[in-house]
Amino acid sequence: MKNPFLNATGFDPEDLLSRAHQVILPSPNGHQPPPIPEIDGELRVGVDLGTSYTVLVVLDAHNTPIAGEYRFTQIVRDGLVVDYIGAVSILREMKHNLESRLGRTLTHSASGYPPGVPQAEVQSTANVVEAAGMICSSLVDEASAANNVLGLKDGVIVDIGGGTTGIAVLQAGQVVHTADEATGGTHMSLVIAGGADISFKAAEVQKTDRTQQSRLFPIVRPVMEKMATIINQHIRGFSADSIVLVGGTSLFPGIDRVIEAITGLPTRVTPHPLFVTPIGIAMHNQAN
Repeated sequence: MKNPFLNATGFDPEDLLSRAHQVILPSPNGHQPPPIPEIDGELRVGVDLGTSYTVLVVLDAHNTPIAGEYRFTQIVRDGLVVDYIGAVSILREMKHNLESRLGRTLTHSASGYPPGVPQAEVQSTANVVEAAGMICSSLVDEASAANNVLGLKDGVIVDIGGGTTGIAVLQAGQVVHTADEATGGTHMSLVIAGGADISFKAAEVQKTDRTQQSRLFPIVRPVMEKMATIINQHIRGFSADSIVLVGGTSLFPGIDRVIEAITGLPTRVTPHPLFVTPIGIAMHNQAN
């Protein structure tokens, strides 16, 4: 059967994302990182400042992931940087860790922003990258970044992050409509925390625990249904035949079924969805 993620450029996004899963490590982590081959050529770097996770990824000139780190953070809320000093400190530390592994200085990076974010906040994302010691070579909306990896011609990309749900409608390979609404994984955690009378941090741990997710599904389903309703509102009037989910929250089992049931469109989750947008952001940077 034809791979649904095989895009027009000929490379297989599933292979790309599988490689990313191997080399982008949690930070700090107890895993032995895979060896990094010596690379003399161009490096492409991307920074994704998310509500729940910050990801720093390095690609080679052929867009193959060679190294990266991700960390649970709370430096962004609803697509806006709310802890500037914390964001700079975390990114600077992640940059240092990767430079030690690579034996090279990371001088430039691209970064991304959710659709509809005010220009001033877009600039604040660039300011974080610059303050962490890299020139922000380009900024790209997260929908276009995700499609750098997926290469969809027609359909809908939905990026479900910690704080927001981003929607992009594509026709003939072009993004023709974008939207971003403040509903995401954080809202699922808040529902879990309120229902069980536990801390937000404890709820986050339960939410990502595979042994707990089937029990939690009925509790968080209303949040998923709200996401699906938001998607439905924004794709109305467009000719879309399918939905592809990216972003860390799309890892929660069953979210694709809920969205498919409400939108009526076939819905699938990419492999390793947390890394789709960061890799697509890095593809915009060609200056290291």
